[in-house]
Amino acid sequence: MAKLGKRTRAAREAFAGKDDLTVEEAVALIKANSKTKFDETVEIAMNLGVDPRHADQMVRGVVGLPNGTGKDVRVAVFARGPKAEEAQAAGADIVGAEDLMETIQGGKIEFDRCIATPDMMPIVGRLGKVLGPRNLMPNPKVGTVTMDVADAVKAAKGGEVQFKAEKAGVVHAGVGKASFDEAKLVENVKAFVDAVAKAKPSGAKGAYIKKVSLSSSMGPGVTVSIESATGN
Repeated sequence: MAKLGKRTRAAREAFAGKDDLTVEEAVALIKANSKTKFDETVEIAMNLGVDPRHADQMVRGVVGLPNGTGKDVRVAVFARGPKAEEAQAAGADIVGAEDLMETIQGGKIEFDRCIATPDMMPIVGRLGKVLGPRNLMPNPKVGTVTMDVADAVKAAKGGEVQFKAEKAGVVHAGVGKASFDEAKLVENVKAFVDAVAKAKPSGAKGAYIKKVSLSSSMGPGVTVSIESATGN
């Protein structure tokens, strides 16, 4: 068994026996034990009572975190002509059409969010096997297939977070940085949980939100009281 480092061992000891905390307590614990040389991301994981293999139990959506993510989001836009110019003016990092498709097919994916105008979808559709598994495929349901490319780019850059349930019914995302004020992290966490709660699909039966956990990029996780996270 690998020997644990001093920092990892200390963090585990600090988290030992602490479960079902309030969001405020969990955030304070994570911040107090974030001792890496970089600004860790605070991550949330939600276990949901759904089976995403069934269409009526898929959970997906988007939420604008009130205090942003603290991350520099790289945005790619599929557009031509005036819409391409609009995307560039709004701060898109990469803008293109067939040329962008070829770059992605070649294995070069240097972006965190992909936006497309509706007329570009026949081109983007060829990239489904590449972008789909990475949750990068533009989708009108989360506002990434749109003619309002400027607004979509600004939203992506400004702290908008997409979420989608994985096979086991787990939704996870980054909700800020460890350097954020506690109150701002708490606000972001509750906004994310609220968005997932509102995205409850019609086919969900029984308990919808089963477990909520918070952690930092390199730290242990801690379970959060569902009542505290949802305000119920």
